[in-house]
This record gives sequence, structure tokens and C-alpha cells, in this order.
Amino acid sequence: MLAKLTPLEIMERLVSFPTVSRDTNLPLVDWVQDYLSSHGIESHRWTDPDQPHKAAVFAHAGPWEEGAVVLSGHTDVVPVDGQPWDTDPFTVVEKDGKYFGRGTCDMKGFDALAIWALVEAHTGGVTRPLQLALSFDEEIGCTGAPPMIEAMQQVLPKGSAVIVGEPSMMQAVTGHKGGTGYDTHLVGFEVHSSLMHTGVSAIMQGAKLIDWANQQNAANMAREPGEMRAMFTPPWTTCHVGMIEGGTAHNITAKDCRFLMDFRVVPGEHASDWEAAYLAKVREVEAEMQAIHPEARIDVSKHFDVPGLVPEQNGEAEALVRRVTGDNGSHVVSYGTEAGQFQQAGYSAVICGPGDIAQAHQPNEYITVAQFEAGHDFMRKLVEKLRGYFPLP
Repeated sequence: MLAKLTPLEIMERLVSFPTVSRDTNLPLVDWVQDYLSSHGIESHRWTDPDQPHKAAVFAHAGPWEEGAVVLSGHTDVVPVDGQPWDTDPFTVVEKDGKYFGRGTCDMKGFDALAIWALVEAHTGGVTRPLQLALSFDEEIGCTGAPPMIEAMQQVLPKGSAVIVGEPSMMQAVTGHKGGTGYDTHLVGFEVHSSLMHTGVSAIMQGAKLIDWANQQNAANMAREPGEMRAMFTPPWTTCHVGMIEGGTAHNITAKDCRFLMDFRVVPGEHASDWEAAYLAKVREVEAEMQAIHPEARIDVSKHFDVPGLVPEQNGEAEALVRRVTGDNGSHVVSYGTEAGQFQQAGYSAVICGPGDIAQAHQPNEYITVAQFEAGHDFMRKLVEKLRGYFPLP
């Protein structure tokens, strides 16, 4: 048996694996499985058949029965390319009351605490089970969680309350916007720009779709948000294009234009309605293009689809986190997480994890020592609750 590691030692191991989303996470998964196995915990992995260099890992501790509390995290991190780091991003460095390193905040700090808690639950005995779920590809659209959740439900007893440990300053976050992105490729017809009336500029036609997004934002902003939407910042659905590419030369009508149209949808609205509205505008613009040249077209494919987390009435996960933390405030966020995917699969879900989201993805990313210790304290209290030392909600 390997010696029990402290949460900090586990975080140091996890950060040392450069699990940028474009790369493999298998060495990290191997290490997690070996560590859990050394403490008598059987774990399972789901390997992506389309990306065999990536896998999710999940495990169960305690009575083999339904109703587990699930600690959910992701193993991938964003790139460090081009960022001005002062230290090795894949080595945890403590300085000025902070732990620096890629993923310390988002979210290998929580992953480490969750692994520690699972071992404590297994070796110390709990009356209610605890489960661990570590996904991949969260940073590129939360695409790794749905097959992991399906695999968990086939292999493990069904859990009931999921705590997604994205950085929330250990506050109970009960809602977030959904996110849907559409890869959009406009194919025009090239001519010399002096004869642009005979050609189709993919860029100028694409600008019509981007202007449509601006119009939707203005209309959404002008609406009364309602009580639930008013909790969010901003309290409306946003339409956004963050990158655009295309064209050959300044004096040629652009043959190609590519961008991703990104919707952040408030609870109460449906991503499918926004998809229908966007595709209707796409077909309108495409018809204008084809009236000039029949081979012009617009291709659209869904890049990611992350359901929102809808605040629950008397939610079990929320009640459990509030019991442990004492936090009774109302908190929602505008970014997406895997919590909505767990909720959609039938779990009660809440977000609660150490760290400040403002530090995520930044050069010199860090989690404060105080926040990491607050997360450790949360896990200690949670395991005590699962041992029956405190009444469960």
C-alpha cells in the first residue's frame, strides 16, 4: 500500500501531468487508478473510442448502494503557450500564500481534495457512499462528461447529489447559463474586387450573421429579465463571435469565412430555439449568396452543447453543501460547467469548489493557501457527515 498522501501532495502529482486538452491524460488517469488501488479502492475508466489517448476515471467508496454523493472534476487544463509564466506551470510553487501552477485553481486543486476524501471515506468507513468522477475535455466544450456519466450509471450504483468543484470560493452556486457553439463556414465565389458585384464575399456575407448576433444582444438586453434571469450577469442570453478567419487578398472577394457563433443561454430559455433562429438567418443569407452564384453556401455544425444548471427547488445537493459550508447566499454564474449535464442525467447538482474563477486560465494561475485549506476543511466535514456524525439533509 502506498502511504496516504496529503491533499497538497496529491495536487502536486496531478499538476505535474501536462494534461492540456489537446494532449493525452492517460498518465494522470493511470496514477489516480494506481493510487486508489493501493488503498483498496477499485476504479473504472471510460476511454474515448475516437480519442483513445483520453479517458475518464470514476470510483465508489462505502456501501454498495444508491444515493452516493458524487465529487465531480475534470482532468484537462488550458494551454500555457505564449503565456508569461514566472515559474514552471506544471510544478506547484508556494509563494506569498498562494499555490502557483496550471490547474491549481481550475481544477486540480479540487480533484486532489476529492481523491483525498474518497480514500478517507473508504478507509474510515461511511454509512452513505461517496463517488469520484474525473472527466476530460471539459475545457473544449464539456464533451467528456456525458459518456462518463452514462458509463458510471452502467457500472456504479446511481448517485443522487453531485458537487461539481469548479472554483466558486467555496460558495454554493445553484445555477449557470447553458452554452452552445456552432462552427460556421461560408463559401463564397472569388472575383477581382473591382467586379465584386459578380462575386460573393464570404466575409461580407458572414458579417450579416455577426450583425444579426449584435441585434439579438441589443434586443435581449432591452427585455425585462424576470426574477430568475436577474440573478445572472448579464441577465440575458448573449450571442458572441470571438474569432474569425477568411479571405485570400485585399483585392479578391473572400472565398471562405469561418467563425464560431457562441450562445450563452439563461435558464428559462431553450438552446434549441436559439439554434432554430440562427439557422433560419443562415438560410436567409445563404439564399442571397446563391442568387449571385449557385455554388456559394453556408455549412453549420454544432461544436459544443452544454446545458445550463437550473436552480432546484429544495435541491438535495444544494442542501448538503449549505449544511457543510454554512453558506446561505444565492449564487449563480454565467460560465458553463458539467453540473448541467449531471442534472440533465437525473442528479441533483450544485457547484462548490475552492479558488477564484478569475485566476483560471491565466498566466501564473494560482489558488490561495487559504482557499485550498477551506476546501480541505469542507472535505473533512463532508466525510464526517457521510460517517453519520451529523444528520444528512
